[in-house]
Amino acid sequence: MASAWWPCLILALLSGLAASGFLRSPSRPLGKRSLPEGVSNGIEVYSTKISCKVTSRFAHNVVTTRAVNRADTAKEVSFDVELPKTAFITNFTLTIDGVTYPGNVKEKEVAKKQYEKAVSQGKTAGLVKASGRKLEKFTVSVNVAAGSKVTFELTYEELLKRHKGKYEMYLKVQPKQLVKHFEIEADIYEPQGISTLDAEASFITNDLLGSALTKSFSGKKGRVSFKPSLDQQRSCPTCTDSLLNGDFIITYDVNRESPANVQIVNGYFVHFFAPQGLPVVPKNVVFVIDVSGSMHGRKMEQTKDALLKILGDMKGEDYLNFILFSGDVITWKDDLVQATPENIEEARIFVKNIHDRGLTNINDGLLRGISMLNRAREEHRVPERSTSIIIMLTDGDANVGESRPEKIQENVRNAIGGKFPLYNLGFGNNLNYNFLESMALENHGLARRIYEDSDANLQLQGFYEEVANPLLTGVEVEYPENAIQDLTQNAYQHFYDGSEIVVAGRLLDEDMNNFKADVKGHGATNDLTFTEEVDMKEMEKALKEQDYIFGNYIERLWAYLTIEQLLEKRKNAHGEEKEKLTAQALDLSLKYHFVTPLTSMVVTKPEDNEDQTAIADKPGEDTEAARSMAYLTSYQPPQNPYYYVDGDPHFIIQVPQKDDAICFNIDEDPGTVLRLIQDPITGLTVNGQIIGEKGGDSNSKTRKTYFGKLGIANAHMDFRMEVTPEKIALWNGAAQSTFTWLDTVTITQDGLSVTINRKKNMVISFGDGVTFVVVLHQAWKKHPVHQDFLGFYVVDSHRMSAQTHGLLGQFFQPFDFKVSDIHPGSDPTKPDAMMVVKNHRLTVTRGSQKDYRKDVNIGTKVACWFVHNNGQGLIDGVHSDYIIPDLF
Repeated sequence: MASAWWPCLILALLSGLAASGFLRSPSRPLGKRSLPEGVSNGIEVYSTKISCKVTSRFAHNVVTTRAVNRADTAKEVSFDVELPKTAFITNFTLTIDGVTYPGNVKEKEVAKKQYEKAVSQGKTAGLVKASGRKLEKFTVSVNVAAGSKVTFELTYEELLKRHKGKYEMYLKVQPKQLVKHFEIEADIYEPQGISTLDAEASFITNDLLGSALTKSFSGKKGRVSFKPSLDQQRSCPTCTDSLLNGDFIITYDVNRESPANVQIVNGYFVHFFAPQGLPVVPKNVVFVIDVSGSMHGRKMEQTKDALLKILGDMKGEDYLNFILFSGDVITWKDDLVQATPENIEEARIFVKNIHDRGLTNINDGLLRGISMLNRAREEHRVPERSTSIIIMLTDGDANVGESRPEKIQENVRNAIGGKFPLYNLGFGNNLNYNFLESMALENHGLARRIYEDSDANLQLQGFYEEVANPLLTGVEVEYPENAIQDLTQNAYQHFYDGSEIVVAGRLLDEDMNNFKADVKGHGATNDLTFTEEVDMKEMEKALKEQDYIFGNYIERLWAYLTIEQLLEKRKNAHGEEKEKLTAQALDLSLKYHFVTPLTSMVVTKPEDNEDQTAIADKPGEDTEAARSMAYLTSYQPPQNPYYYVDGDPHFIIQVPQKDDAICFNIDEDPGTVLRLIQDPITGLTVNGQIIGEKGGDSNSKTRKTYFGKLGIANAHMDFRMEVTPEKIALWNGAAQSTFTWLDTVTITQDGLSVTINRKKNMVISFGDGVTFVVVLHQAWKKHPVHQDFLGFYVVDSHRMSAQTHGLLGQFFQPFDFKVSDIHPGSDPTKPDAMMVVKNHRLTVTRGSQKDYRKDVNIGTKVACWFVHNNGQGLIDGVHSDYIIPDLF
C-alpha cells in the first residue's frame, strides 16, 4: 500500500535582488497596467512549460522557463519549482545567451568538495528543501546581464502509485506574473488502456477553464493540455497580476480486464498487480491512541471526530478495541469485540468521553495492543480468515516507562514477530518521526505524518480508508527459477483495495519465448494464485507504438523502485549491512543520474565573471516542516583563533598576538565529567566525559584517557546534544532525534545548524559567531587496548560573552604570556623555558600536538608550550574546580 500524490509541483519564477517571494515593482500600483505585459522589476518571463510524459505509471517531467532582462542593469533571477518528495531530480540545465551550464549528479562527499569554495565566498546556490506536506522546493538563482536571456530546465522522474483507485497528478501552479506562453502538457501512455481521465483547476472558473483546457483519451493514449491566454491569466479584465495560483489536478486509471499486467523492454520487466471484485478480508483492528497532556485541545477533538467517523465505517465482521496511553494504559474492553451495532454504539460513547492526561508511555500502550491481537488469534476469538492491524497515533516522544527508542523498537519487533503490520501516525512535528517510521517499516507497515491543521481529522480518516479494505493477505509474487535477477520487493503482508503492487527486475535470458508470473495470496474465503503469461514476440509488437514511450523507461522504473526500497531498508540497518545497502543505492543513483539522499546535483554557473558551483540535495522526512534541510559543506577552518581538546586529552590554546600556542593535559579517571565551556549570557555550555582504554588500569601512570562523550546545550533554545563515537542525539525540548556517524545529514533551524559528515566530523553552529567541530577518531574494532574517542574544536567564538568560562572558555578573551630562559630539558629535542602568565612563573616545555580537523588519520602538527601539572598556574584555580556531576 502506498500514498500516491503524483507529480506535485509549484512553479514560480521570481525576479529582483532578494528573490525569496513574490516581488512586485514598487512603481507599479496593484491591478493597473503601467509596465509592458509580463514584465516584473525589469524581468520578462515570456515562456513557462511543464511537460509530463507518463509511460506505464513512470512519469518523466520537464519544467522549462525562459526569461529576458529588459532592464538596463544586471538583475538576479530565481527559479523555484516544488516537486514531490517521492520524485528524484535527474537533470538541471541553465542556459544564458545560448551557453548551457549542465548539472552533474555526484556522490555527496565529492560534491561537497566542489561546493566549499563557493560557499566560503557566501554566494547563492541551488537548494532542495522540504516544503509543506508532499513537496520539496528546488531553488536556483543567477545574475543576468542587461538584455540577456536565460533558460532554466529541470527534469525529475517518479513512479506513480495508485491511491484509492486512481493515479493523481497534482500540480500547484504559481507563476506570480503574466506569462506570454504558459502551458501544461501531459501525455499518458498505458498499455492496459486508459479507463478514465479528468482534469480540474481550483483557481479558474469552469467557463474559462473550458476554453483553455483540452483533455482526451482513446485506447492506450491520453492527453491533457492547459494553455491560458494572457487575458485568461489576468485576475480581472484590466489587471496585470495573474490568477494562476492554485491546484491543477489530473486523475486517471487504467483498464483492469486482467488483475495483472507484465511489460518487458530491453531485458527489464515490470509487473503490475491490482485485482478487483474480491470480497474484503475481515480485519481485527486495535487503535492505540496517545492521550497525554500534549494532545489537549484541537488535536484531541480532531482525533475523536476521526475515530467516530471510522466507527461508522466498520464492517459487521470486523473486530476492534481501543487502547489509550498516557502515563498509564487504559483499555476500552479486555479483549477484541465484534463490530456489532450495539458494540459500535458503546464504542462511540467511549470515544466521546476520552480526555487528555499525563505523560507518554508508548512502549506499554503498543505492547498491550500487540498482546491483545496475539491472544485473540491464539484463543480463536477472531475468524480464522481474518487479518490483524495495529494503528498507533502519537504527538510526542516516550517520556515515562521504557523511553529508549531502540529498546521500544526491539520490544515491539519481538512481540509482533512478523505476524501483522504496525502503522504509526505522527501528529505534528514535536516527535521523533525517524523512530516512528523505522519501527513501522520493520513491522511491515508504514508511518504517516498528520499535519496540525484544520483538516487533521480528514487526514486521519483518509489513512484509515486506505487500509480499511484488505482483499488479500500474505501476497507473494513468484517467477520461474533461474530466469530473473535483481528483483524488487515481491512479498507483501496485504493488498488493499484501490492500491497496486509493483514488482520489477531483470531477465537473465533476453531471448526467452515466454515469461510466466504467479501471484499467490489468502483471500476472505480461500487462497488465490493469479498467473500472467507473456508471449515475448507479441510484447515486442505491442511496444512498437513509440509515440509516447521514452525507450528505457522500464529500466529506469526498475532503478527508481530499487533505490527507493534500498533506502527504506537502510533506515533499519546497522554497521556493515547499512554500508552495503548505502553502496548499492549510491551506485544506482550515480548510474541513472538520480538525486537521492546519497547524491547531489552540481551545477557550475557564471557569477561576477567567475564560475560558481551550486548544489541541489534531497532532504528527508525527519527534517520536514519543523526543520528545512539545506546542504552545508564540510568544515573549512577559518582564520579565527582556535581552541581545542583532542587525544589524551590535550588542550591547545592558540594565542594570535604571539603567533604561538599553549597546551596542557588533564589527568583524571574515566567517568569524570569536565566543564569545557560555560557562558551565562548566551546560555551555551559544553561538557565532556572521560573514557579510558579497554581494560585499562586506572592506577597506571602510563594510562591514556580521552573524551568519549560530549554534552552541548543552549539553555535559551531549550536545546541539548549528546555526542558519542556511536551516535548523536539531539533534543529540542522533549523532542528527540538520533543519528549515527554513518549518516551524512544537515539539520537547520532558527539560530542553529548541525552537519554530520559521515565517519569524519560534525559542525555545530549557533548563529553567526559560534562554531564548534567534533572530530570522530575510530580505532580498529579488534584492537586490544584502543577504542573510539572524540576531539572537540572551537573554531569561532567571537559572539560568546566576556563572562565565558571553563577549561577552554576562559581563554576566549585575549591574554598575554612571556617566555624567557629557553634551555635544554630532560629530553634534548624538547627545550624547557620560563613562562610568565596570569602573574605566575611556570616551567614549560616546548613540544607539539596534532590538529585533526583536516585529516583525522594523520593530523597537522601544532607547536606549543606545554604547561605541566594539569595546567596549574595557567588555568584559573585548579583542574578539580572544573569537575561536574553529569553531562548536562
